[in-house]
Amino acid sequence: MENALIIGSSGGIGSALTDTLTTRGVTVTGLSRSRDGLDVTDEASVEQALGALEGPFDLIFVATGALEIDGAEPEKSLRHITAEAMIDQFKLNTVGPSLVLKHAMRLLPRKGRSVFAALSARVGSIGDNNLGGWYSYRTSKAALNQMLHGAAIELGRTHKDLICVALHPGTVETSFTEKYVANHPTVPAPEAAQNLLSVLDGLTPEQTGKFFDWQGKEVPW
Repeated sequence: MENALIIGSSGGIGSALTDTLTTRGVTVTGLSRSRDGLDVTDEASVEQALGALEGPFDLIFVATGALEIDGAEPEKSLRHITAEAMIDQFKLNTVGPSLVLKHAMRLLPRKGRSVFAALSARVGSIGDNNLGGWYSYRTSKAALNQMLHGAAIELGRTHKDLICVALHPGTVETSFTEKYVANHPTVPAPEAAQNLLSVLDGLTPEQTGKFFDWQGKEVPW
């Protein structure tokens, strides 16, 4: 790996990925809302930011996302669903990575191994949902998984060595999760970044379009 692009590079996982890759000798380009004004929910913003880059990048990692937007907490019941909160989740967690991939296709090499990865979440797995609740967040991540799976099929026709995957990072110690960890085991962001990169290092183009956790185990859709 020589060149990487991290979308959401100022966040907990994004900054840890940037630091870890840099120590490996990888040239990292980072984009974020706080530092660069990148709004992944606004196509004009995405097009402008990515249009200014040359590439190619053999890793593009989308580390954006949110569990709580504008104070709307994950729903415990159907009674708590609102259109606004659900749309906000879809805009950030589904539409955002989709727009990034749309405008990042030209930055991926046509030949040679490359990776496009986006942070998903195990709670977005339909097959692994035994608790219910968290409707907006769960469905936005399930939709992201479907988008990545479909994109992997399309891109596989032109980018034979591309690996396009969704990743579950585990419960990471960031501001994103601090209100919701309860008794769940957590990992520091630098350790999570190492775990995720180790998973990506071990994947092959035959595994494109799939969903993996931080241990490299495939997560059911």
